[in-house]
Order: sequence, then structure tokens, then C-alpha cells
Amino acid sequence: MAYLLLLISIASELIGTSMLKASQGFTKLTPSLISIAAFVCSFYFLSLSLKTIPLNAAYAIWSGLGSVLTVIISVLIWKEKINAGSIIGIGLIIIGVVILNLLGPGHGSSSEETKQEAAIVRKV
Repeated sequence: MAYLLLLISIASELIGTSMLKASQGFTKLTPSLISIAAFVCSFYFLSLSLKTIPLNAAYAIWSGLGSVLTVIISVLIWKEKINAGSIIGIGLIIIGVVILNLLGPGHGSSSEETKQEAAIVRKV
């Protein structure tokens, strides 16, 4: 469920970012209002997902997927150009998110948990 909330947050962020572009510097009212509402929604659902998902993993997924998908939207919808450096950068973001989710601090015991477990073992 937490990952579904995180996906809703990412989708809201994508809408907010696209509408930010469409607002032309907050000079167009409707896209500006949609952008603000979408970002509020995005942070709300991100905060809900943080009840279960560790902050470092959630933020890496949120920002990483958001960045990658924003680039794809900018190319497909806004007809912006992309170059080899951008593609390499996107690939590195994806690799970083995968590594953080597979091996990051959210996986395994924290140092505080390890200390508590050691204290319990010593008492026994």
C-alpha cells in the first residue's frame, strides 16, 4: 500500500511539474492552480508513504523516478531536445535508485538496532 501511495505522489509531482511549465512562470491562472494543487497532493502522499517506507528509499524513488519521467514527458509532450549526456545521467539515476533500494541503509539493521540487540544478548 505504501508503494501505491508513493506512485500517486510521483504521478502528482509529474502533473505539477508539467503544469509548472504550462503556467509560464505563474502567468497563466489555471495551470498555476493545478500545479500548486498537484504539488500539495504529491507531498501529502509522499508523507503517507513515509509511515512505512524508509525516508532514504522513498525519496530516492520519488526524486529518481520523478526526474526520469519528467525528462520523458518533456521530450514527448513539450518537444524538448535530449542529448547523450542527458541519457547517461538518466541511466545513472536509475542505477542509483536500484542500488539504494537493494543495498541501502533501509535494508538491514541500523547501528542503533544492532546496539540494542547486543545489549539484550549481554543481559541473557
